[in-house]
Amino acid sequence: MLKVPEHQVAGRQAIDGKLGPLIDNSGHFYKPLQDDDERGTRELTFYHSFSSNSRIPHHIHRFFPVFHGTQLLKASDGSGLRPYLVLQDITSDHLNPSILDIKIGSRTWYLEASNDYIQNCFHRDKTTTTVSLGFRICGLQIYNESGFWKPGRKLVRNFTADDVRSVLRKFVSSNVGPEPDCCFADSVYGGCDGILERLLELKTWFEDQTMYHFRSCSVLLLFDKESFLRGKTPFAEVKLIDFAHVVDGNGVIDHNFLGGLCSFIKFVSQVLADSKGSTMEDKI
Repeated sequence: MLKVPEHQVAGRQAIDGKLGPLIDNSGHFYKPLQDDDERGTRELTFYHSFSSNSRIPHHIHRFFPVFHGTQLLKASDGSGLRPYLVLQDITSDHLNPSILDIKIGSRTWYLEASNDYIQNCFHRDKTTTTVSLGFRICGLQIYNESGFWKPGRKLVRNFTADDVRSVLRKFVSSNVGPEPDCCFADSVYGGCDGILERLLELKTWFEDQTMYHFRSCSVLLLFDKESFLRGKTPFAEVKLIDFAHVVDGNGVIDHNFLGGLCSFIKFVSQVLADSKGSTMEDKI
């Protein structure tokens, strides 16, 4: 049985008769293909290209959702049958996951897009932290014992640099109040399997790869805070999502994405350093 994703924090949602993604109980995420412009075709083309590209290092594949092809499904907006991308449901292995959706890059538009799209992106980039920081938070939910802290989209869109720092601290804290304790920072951000190490692994790949330019793509961070609260080992993940605006790299490094990723890494690194009372700037 298909249902609305419980842990979707950004993007269009399949509620109130609107078109949006669906999930099943088998670990599949169904994303409707956009048919009002080239976005659907572009995203499908990317998944076919990426999944069959022998130049992609094996360890890099784990940062991307598994692609299972396409399937015709009854659309959530009642418009009849529609093709859907069938992807891995990243949240299916997590219990009450805390999630951050970070759109990477100081520029989310691309030259091949329509003028209206470029102007909309240009305005949003200037009025959020996209231009100033090289990334912006698009959505989040942070689990605590009383449920989820999930601020509305308008509030998230108005986040400042200080708000970003605060959210990154709250993400790894036992509380979401004005003074987060960052008590999980070392386990979630640090260590050989922590989020920072995985972000640095991605950074290394982006320093060399010239096959794709990832415009308006997000890095998704998620882990089970409830596991900590129950005394269990956390399961933290880093995934790239949203590829409707990926374009050919034409042999040029994707400096837009790389620069934004480096900026985000510094923010995460600083939270970790502050929580440990030491600096990790020499790793960046």
